[in-house]
Amino acid sequence: MFRIKKLDVFIAKQFGLLFVGTFFICQFVLMMQFLWRYVDELIGKGLSLDVLAQFFWYMGLMLMPQAFPLAILLSSLITFGNLGESSELTAIKAAGVSLMQAFRSLIVIVLLITGVSLFFQDVIGPLANQKFFMLLRAMKQASPELEIPEGIFYDGIPNSNIYVQKKDLTTGKLYGIMIYQQSNSFEDQAIILADSGMMHSTEEKMHLLLTLWSGEWFENMNSSDIGGSAEVPYRREIFAEKHILLDFDNSLNMDMTGITSSAQAKGIRQLTHDADSIDHHIDSLGHAYFAEVQFSTLYMPHLTGDDSLKLARKIASGGTNIDSVYNSLAVEKKIELFKIATQEAKRAVAETGLKSEWTDYVNKQSRLHKIEMIGKFTLALSCIIFFFIGAPLGAIIRKGGLGVPVIISVLVFIVYYIFDNTGMRMARENEWTIWFGKWIATMVLAPLAVFFTYQANKDSVVFNYDAYREFFIRLLGLRMKRNIPMKEVFIEEPKYLMDADMLTNVGISIDRYSEEHHLVRWPNPIKVFFRPGDDNDIQNINNVLEVAIEDLAFTRNKYVLMKLNQYPVIATHAHTRPFQRKWLNIITGLFLPTGIFFYFRMIRFRLRLYRDLQNIIRINKKLIPQLIELGNLKTEAEMLPVDEDDD
Repeated sequence: MFRIKKLDVFIAKQFGLLFVGTFFICQFVLMMQFLWRYVDELIGKGLSLDVLAQFFWYMGLMLMPQAFPLAILLSSLITFGNLGESSELTAIKAAGVSLMQAFRSLIVIVLLITGVSLFFQDVIGPLANQKFFMLLRAMKQASPELEIPEGIFYDGIPNSNIYVQKKDLTTGKLYGIMIYQQSNSFEDQAIILADSGMMHSTEEKMHLLLTLWSGEWFENMNSSDIGGSAEVPYRREIFAEKHILLDFDNSLNMDMTGITSSAQAKGIRQLTHDADSIDHHIDSLGHAYFAEVQFSTLYMPHLTGDDSLKLARKIASGGTNIDSVYNSLAVEKKIELFKIATQEAKRAVAETGLKSEWTDYVNKQSRLHKIEMIGKFTLALSCIIFFFIGAPLGAIIRKGGLGVPVIISVLVFIVYYIFDNTGMRMARENEWTIWFGKWIATMVLAPLAVFFTYQANKDSVVFNYDAYREFFIRLLGLRMKRNIPMKEVFIEEPKYLMDADMLTNVGISIDRYSEEHHLVRWPNPIKVFFRPGDDNDIQNINNVLEVAIEDLAFTRNKYVLMKLNQYPVIATHAHTRPFQRKWLNIITGLFLPTGIFFYFRMIRFRLRLYRDLQNIIRINKKLIPQLIELGNLKTEAEMLPVDEDDD
């Protein structure tokens, strides 16, 4: 039986507070990224605050399902990263609570968020999508003088095409203007050229006032006014300034034509119904086109319709040779038949092209509906997948805050976005199947979620930063500096005289080692890669040195502490062979490129060891007299009589 425990409440509170904060951050980032696509429709349009509020409100409702998985990923990473960094996760495991038991309260919360995400996409999202694009269309129609682009014709104004060579955004002036006006027919049109001009909306928002300077007006005259002459003259007018009033509804017209039929503006039930209807329509089109081809007849000028149909069926069945029928005709009939056949072939090609375009359009609509329907489920399911990626990664990495978790979250989301966007495009273009295109991101990240959860449950260090840092330090031979701080609590004074004797023995051992081994010489490659090469002498020297340093670390003397930090950290094996295992050394030596790399790496470590040993001798010469002095002072202090109070 599931019982709510204090640990569940504690973890749920930690996650809940972080989820609320990260959700608004993710929502803001997504809205800014989405707003960048439509910033031109907002700037300089004179929109009121209530219109802008509606714009951002509908945008936020549309993007909420996309913000849910990213917020879950980031908040779960930070939650368990904080628990691991503060050793609370270690205490939880020490109390006998497994990682999956620590997840259970959050699993319930994530399942609820998944249901909320699916509800938003099914009910609220389609309505918000309709309202958003309806408002966006109305905003595009507002202030068309700002919508007119440079260098191309703009047809957003009814019965007019406007070309502007250059615009001045500060003054609102238009330069190099060319206007094509057409009222009823092709003949009744006017061409207006002007050096510059300005466009403003009238107060009632129903017309556009276009003021032009230094231009010409070319207009065809009405043919009825000149007695129906075949030649239609035109009128030319040169003007210095001219005002033109154009019909244009500049108010926010909330027209939903074409928006409700979009797949993004439909819920799951409507998408399923419309997808089935489109598939049924596609099947009916296929049957109709097949019937047209199957029952098409050959045109025979000397036969009636029934005879032509009978002959066509006979030719199709193989009972009659079409060449013999054609050769039996007269020359005039052959020429006539050839012309008619050419026209029929052109017509068939044109009809086939139109039918192909229509079927491609219908098939694309069917795919869009199915993609949108599957996408609602995959986006909701990504909440669960992102949780089982973020929470285990936080438990493994054990880094809280907004540093490492944000980097990991961005990387995971980029991988998800690339696969999901690529799959959607390939499915939309019919390059991949729909289910594969929409499920590919889930199929890639789901195994990663299982792997991370398994590794976190087994206390794996596969993503431990310190482990990778130590590995690369050893691989690249980077120097690790000794750092011994001043102790705040001193349990026992160091044994200075004993430590001085140990350091003296270390110096003697180093002198003996330097005489027996020649570190400045190049080593024998055969001994390096194909024979065991453990250096026990250096290991013993390092052990004695570390024991003395560990004891002296509790000193109160700052000079001694400073000298201890100057002792180098000795690499005891890197100067003998690349790896501890013999078979790895053999493989490395046989493969020439890696063998050369590790051979010169080992030479570098030999030279560094030589310098380290010389440095130890120099430090000993300065430190040992100080230790002997401190040891003698300590001995004298211990030999002094202790005054006892007579009670």
